[in-house]
Amino acid sequence: MNKFSKGILAMMLMIVTSISVFAQENETNKTDRTKFSIEIDPATFVFSGFAIHLRVQPKNSQHLLVGAGAYAMNFPDILVDLNKENKGAGWDVRLNQGYGLFGEYHFSEVNKKWYVGVQLAGQEYKIQKDLYDGEAKYSTMLLMGLGGYTLQPFDFPLYFKFWGGVGYTGKISGENLIGNAEYNISPILIFGALHVGYTF
Repeated sequence: MNKFSKGILAMMLMIVTSISVFAQENETNKTDRTKFSIEIDPATFVFSGFAIHLRVQPKNSQHLLVGAGAYAMNFPDILVDLNKENKGAGWDVRLNQGYGLFGEYHFSEVNKKWYVGVQLAGQEYKIQKDLYDGEAKYSTMLLMGLGGYTLQPFDFPLYFKFWGGVGYTGKISGENLIGNAEYNISPILIFGALHVGYTF
């Protein structure tokens, strides 16, 4: 088992333990039915992509939210340049497809106010480079801890979810080389977004 796999396993064990502790809720805080939410990330559409997420609040849980999502987008230069090894080097990067599993604990109640969570995702990237022909694709696994704030300003269940996270990632397949140029994959990923959601 390599360092990356050991790190992923250790982080998963810590997260599962934490969520189990948080999920021990008082009977008075339980809901009487399972609720579903749909979320999108509007910014991904601006960057020639998409993001759609399904979230589930289990019956008898006031604070726990789980779900899955699919997403894609072109990376703006500001994201590519976060890694100084790639900054200004003429890389075009697309998150070609990503699929994630999510778990969130909301301190007040689901989809209101502050929360923390975790994301486990598989992601495929497509890269191109100025002055080089062709493209390359590679896939990574991502484990990210995240937190944020959910604002529900109306009487109906439309909400705005602001979040940011820091993740640990590593390549699992593919190539991050074009010719003799290597796109540097940082093991640390920082990301944030605004989701817009609706609960049914």
